[in-house]
Amino acid sequence: MKLGGELGPSPWIDVPQARIDTFADATGDHQSIHVDADLASRGPFGTTVAHGFLTLSLLPAALFGLAPAEGLIAVNYGLNRVRFPAPVPAGSRVRARFRVEAVQPVDGGEQVTFAATVEREGFEKPVCVAELIFRYLSPA
Repeated sequence: MKLGGELGPSPWIDVPQARIDTFADATGDHQSIHVDADLASRGPFGTTVAHGFLTLSLLPAALFGLAPAEGLIAVNYGLNRVRFPAPVPAGSRVRARFRVEAVQPVDGGEQVTFAATVEREGFEKPVCVAELIFRYLSPA
C-alpha cells in the first residue's frame, strides 16, 4: 500500500430495515431506535436508524472490494478512533472512502492504518469516520 494513497468510493451499500434487524439479532442489541418503527418515529431521527457498529462493520468488505488482499492474509488488527457524526436511517445507502495513513513493517508482512469515511447518499455530513488497522501477512 502506498502512503497517502486513496481508495474509493466503494459501491453503494443498501441498509434496509431487514439488515438492521439481522444485525440486532446477531448482536442482541434490540434498542428501540433500531428496531421499533413506531417508537423511533417519535424520536430524534423520525425513523429507525442503523446501529453505529453496523455501519462500522461494513468497512472491511468495502475496503477489500476496493483493494483485494490477493495472496495475503488480511487480519483486522483494531481501531484507533471511531465516531458516528450522523445517523443512517433505515432504507439509506452508504459508501466508503479510504486513505492510507501509515504503513509499517511487522513480522511476516506489513501493518496498514487507513482513515475511513462513510457517507450516506444525498447527505453531506459523514455517518462514520474511523481509523482502521489491518495486518497484511504472507502465508507460511
